[in-house]
Amino acid sequence: MGIASRVIKRLELPHDPNSSLAQQLITNEDLLPVEPKKRTWRGYNYVAFWVADMFNINTWMIVSSMIQLGMSWWQAWICVWLGYGLVTPFLVLNARPGAVFHITFPIVNRTSFGIFGSLWCVFNRGAMACIWYGVQSSIGGTCVLVMLRAIWPSVNNIPNSMPASSGTTTRDFMCFFLFWLISLPLIWFPVHSIRHFFVIKMIVTPIAAIVFLVWCIVKAKGIGPIVHQPSTVHGSSLAWAMVVSLMSCISNSATLVTNAPDFASRARTPAAALYPQLYAIPLTCSIVCLVGILVSSSSQAIYGEAIWSPIDLLDRFLDDNPSHATRFGVWFISVSFIIAQVGVQSTQHPCRTNISANSVSAGCDLTALFPRFINIRRGGYVAVVVGLSMCPWNLLKSSNSFTSYLSAYSVFLGSIAGVMATYAQVTEYYVIRKGHYNVAHLYATNRDTWYWYTYGVNFRAYIAYIAGILINVVGFAGAIGHKVPLVATRIYELSFFTGFGVSSIVYYVLNRLYPVIGAAERFEEVDVSGYEAVSASGLRQGGEDEAMESGNRTSEELPKR
Repeated sequence: MGIASRVIKRLELPHDPNSSLAQQLITNEDLLPVEPKKRTWRGYNYVAFWVADMFNINTWMIVSSMIQLGMSWWQAWICVWLGYGLVTPFLVLNARPGAVFHITFPIVNRTSFGIFGSLWCVFNRGAMACIWYGVQSSIGGTCVLVMLRAIWPSVNNIPNSMPASSGTTTRDFMCFFLFWLISLPLIWFPVHSIRHFFVIKMIVTPIAAIVFLVWCIVKAKGIGPIVHQPSTVHGSSLAWAMVVSLMSCISNSATLVTNAPDFASRARTPAAALYPQLYAIPLTCSIVCLVGILVSSSSQAIYGEAIWSPIDLLDRFLDDNPSHATRFGVWFISVSFIIAQVGVQSTQHPCRTNISANSVSAGCDLTALFPRFINIRRGGYVAVVVGLSMCPWNLLKSSNSFTSYLSAYSVFLGSIAGVMATYAQVTEYYVIRKGHYNVAHLYATNRDTWYWYTYGVNFRAYIAYIAGILINVVGFAGAIGHKVPLVATRIYELSFFTGFGVSSIVYYVLNRLYPVIGAAERFEEVDVSGYEAVSASGLRQGGEDEAMESGNRTSEELPKR
């Protein structure tokens, strides 16, 4: 055996030696349905997840862009309620297959795009998770800088020894690297056990936010002028400003709508991933944004200008010859933001934690792309390496171009979600197959299986996916500076719903014209393959043949078209 062969052998994950190459290309332990002993997430864990997830810098600041459009604070706050209130049902609906059948996003994606057709969508999501890991680590580095300044003020004066072409300084890179190191240990733990991290974070970060709010109000001797500032836009201009603002909130959650099954697959019961998420998301976001508004309003009373970034405001406190008590307060709040930022991710405005939405999502996605060599843990560390090597501070130099790129990404995700989840009359899960799954066939490459379609690719899904992109592409050209008709701009401003709706309608029509195996007449959430009844040694060790045997065992129970 040559050196290359030995290296490949060492890198391979444990697998059944009797399994075929095709089976090794689509299956490993982390891609299989979550075992009962690992389904540990209860309702309060999902509440903790979202409370912890939303208490971060970017959710805090999201209202700033709305007020800059001319809205009053309460109009902007209504947009937050509406935006997150509208997107949350889609997230919960898309999480349902994961909660019921305990499978992750890459596997749920196979039901609509096909065994191999799903790989593009998985790659798209995984690549973005890696990029956001780096970007949010860079933002986390600014939190570390403030924390270190509160302890050792001289840190701010570290001489720069890095060339200008690097895009950063010695001080800033040191803080970025420290934050990057802090994240590493948490990636080691399996997904079902990191729920404890979110419980801790749920306790620490709200306390810090309340302390920060009270401190600023006392320092400003009031809540400041922003809360008394009237709207400067009216009529249709106000209406479209509100539409753009609530769509920015929806875009914030577009990625997690798509890969909602990743965490729902760990639910102890399907109900645990339903109502807790339905209420926790809009409520938590609205509270965080309200705190951000009041703190920024107080900052305007203190410094004569609104400082929307909490980290910039804390940094400003340290510039004013702070007392020991002030330095301790800044240290405590900045440490809380570091905990909150132990990562962050999203589309138009980043707002997710690195662990919750980047390393785990990247791990799940990369596992599906390279199941022979990568599991969730290894995939998480791949995201870490990519996040460092991409020099993310350079991306943040031009926020406008980066925001435009992220807006384009939300268009892609909207059309993926349109095929996967639900919109109006259409959905793979709720309308086409009406809750019927064949879990065994999700791990099989035989031509007569449910999800093989045409050479492993579902052309219906891809036509619908492209249609959802095309409806928004002209408006996107306008968003990056080209002259386009106003109607195209308006369609693009509603990109999540237009992409979602068009792709769903096209997918439904194509499924009526070209019915798929397993299309059902009545709704019932059931695994027709009886996977749960198969012993753990079945799919987990027996390979493709046993998967097919398990899937065909109940073929007489397949729903009629």
